[in-house]
Amino acid sequence: MPLFNILVHLLAETRRHAGHADILREELDGAVGTDAEGMAVKQHDPAFWTQRREEIEAAARSAG
Repeated sequence: MPLFNILVHLLAETRRHAGHADILREELDGAVGTDAEGMAVKQHDPAFWTQRREEIEAAARSAG
């Protein structure tokens, strides 16, 4: 297989999985758009993140 084909495949897979990670992040912090990190900081305080982490951890423990 030519190196070009390998690189194209690698880029396509990286793009696809990065999109999945972005969807998950949006579900976690509710921030969307190009400046999602900045929006998330403005919307949620440390208490929110502590509670959210506990909810996610409880869900993970109950699933497995």
